[in-house]
Amino acid sequence: MKGIWWKILGVLIFIYVLVGGLTVPLKSGITSTDPGNALSGEHLALKIHGYNSHFYSAKKNRAWLKLDSIHALRALNFEVSSENDAVLHFDLPSYFPGKVKAQPLTLILDNEVDGVFVQPNAVFVSVTDTVHSDTIIPSGIWKSADLGHFHEAKSLHFPYRNILNETIRNTFFHVALWFAMFVLLIVGLYHAIKYLMTGDFDHDIQSASFNRIAIMYGVFGIITGSIWAKYTWNTFWTTDVKLNMTAVAMLIYLAYLVLRGSSSDHDRRAKMSASYSIFAFLALIPLVFVIPRLTDSLHPGNGGNPALGGEDLDNTLRLFFYPSIIALILLGTWMASLLIRYQRLKEKIFMSNQ
Repeated sequence: MKGIWWKILGVLIFIYVLVGGLTVPLKSGITSTDPGNALSGEHLALKIHGYNSHFYSAKKNRAWLKLDSIHALRALNFEVSSENDAVLHFDLPSYFPGKVKAQPLTLILDNEVDGVFVQPNAVFVSVTDTVHSDTIIPSGIWKSADLGHFHEAKSLHFPYRNILNETIRNTFFHVALWFAMFVLLIVGLYHAIKYLMTGDFDHDIQSASFNRIAIMYGVFGIITGSIWAKYTWNTFWTTDVKLNMTAVAMLIYLAYLVLRGSSSDHDRRAKMSASYSIFAFLALIPLVFVIPRLTDSLHPGNGGNPALGGEDLDNTLRLFFYPSIIALILLGTWMASLLIRYQRLKEKIFMSNQ
């Protein structure tokens, strides 16, 4: 039991991630609004379609169209036709502050079941009459934003994102795989350096084993990323710099596997593999972390596109994201240890036949 507790722990954490990560529902959100454009001064009947919403079950639904921190319109009427469908009625003012002729309004919804949720840029209003920011707008046209006393969702929910939808759960697998891969590659790099320093073949075995599992994680990371891209970008692959640089980095590491099988000379293979492992890791850093940040990128975390912050990784997602990384590291170490035992046995048999 002393030597396997961390293996059991890795399995239990991964089961926790699988069950929780796939069963916790998403927060309520808005998938569509119609119309998307309106004219100032007119009556707006805004049709909305919700996601995981409970308009019909809720006792009191409230809605606002918000322009900024002090200008907001509360819905005159909230007509519910189903749990996910409703029509909101607004009287749009003729006067809008500022000189902008097209003003985006954010839709804010609130009820005691779903809590509060927001749809940015739900409606774009073409303004016919604007006023300067220092001009006093006639009272009664805009009301000071009476936004407050919002409800909170009653149970655990993952954030709802318009583009990601249910695929936000892939954070626990695609992103966690890459984090775990880097940890295993660092361990493989450490043993490669130790082999070059000591000449101990056991370090070569450990380096190769950790690198193999890390490469497998990288391949799975690319596969899960491609599936994610299909659902969010409508294509399995794009010319995005992040994707291409990652593919180049993985090809470099796949060449490591080819290199290890290209020589039957133990000493020569070990030295070449250790040296190449150092080169591959040094190439990985600029390819994955530096070059994608120098240009625009669709991929979160690069080219001004933020990641792992705000709604992309809120506290609810963290409950499963970080445990997923820990579980994958532990399981990867377990798989590497099995490879190490197998390679040591092969080495022992090989030496006994010499």
